Amino acid sequence: MCQIGNTKITQVAAQQIGNRGGKKFWSRYGFNGRVEWCACFVSWCANQCGYIKAGIVPKSASVAGYVNWYKSHGQWQKRSYKPSPGDFIIFDWDGNGSVDHIGIVEKCDGKTVSTIEGNSGDACKRRTYTVGRGPIYGYCVPKY
Repeated sequence: MCQIGNTKITQVAAQQIGNRGGKKFWSRYGFNGRVEWCACFVSWCANQCGYIKAGIVPKSASVAGYVNWYKSHGQWQKRSYKPSPGDFIIFDWDGNGSVDHIGIVEKCDGKTVSTIEGNSGDACKRRTYTVGRGPIYGYCVPKY
């Protein structure tokens, strides 16, 4: 079981790197077949740490659900923000203002943000992005 702290969720997420298909994440929501499971992955990791029960992270299978919850709780940051480990990075791949994907920030050196993402090519993977650039839409910032 995890202890409260912003690197605990990244440790849980890192243990899932290489998982393909995400069934253990999406089946938790009662889906009978594969769905887009990036938000299910984040929720599963948060649950392993006790963050859902503690009210720190919402249980959600929807990227938009995360964005709406964190915005309504004043815990949202724009894309120019330099994130901390345990923050959730939100993407808008098409640049159309509609959120498409979520991941967990593992680290940020001020220029590059490193993430662990579920459903990245249908697997859990590490990825890197330039802070404030490209498809980054913003960040959910849990109060751990």
